[in-house]
Amino acid sequence: MGKTHLATALGHIALRRRHSVPMARADKLFKRLKAARLDNTVEAEMRRLAHVQLLILDDFALQPLDTTQTTDFYELIVERHRKTATVITSNRAPDEWLAMMADSLLAQSAIDRLVSSAHELIIEGDSYQRRQKPTHPTRTNTTTGVSVDQQNGDHHAH
Repeated sequence: MGKTHLATALGHIALRRRHSVPMARADKLFKRLKAARLDNTVEAEMRRLAHVQLLILDDFALQPLDTTQTTDFYELIVERHRKTATVITSNRAPDEWLAMMADSLLAQSAIDRLVSSAHELIIEGDSYQRRQKPTHPTRTNTTTGVSVDQQNGDHHAH
């Protein structure tokens, strides 16, 4: 089972319980927020994302985040912290995220909030996509995981 598959399964459980559950790849979410800035709807979009019951952010920190993206991430985490559930999947551990963000102070603050009350589930093994392709005999070892905030049910995957 891969990290995205696991995050999707958590999302399906929440949907069956009638929770609002948007899921987006991190890069696409940040592009959507950038577009929202251009048409002056960014505040409404951030409010919407801050209040959904479960937000699933997939493939976080695969690429570096610029200053605006880092600020958006910080604002989103601050608004959601201890109020609503969040799942974040990443091929990087949270301690590696800091190096991927342009503003280290905001990044550290967001990461601290995320990991302060999260439980980490690490899944080690071959990539789920590689296991699905029998034509590729090579194997790679990847680490993925999900963190669950026991206090309020937040889920964070990486």
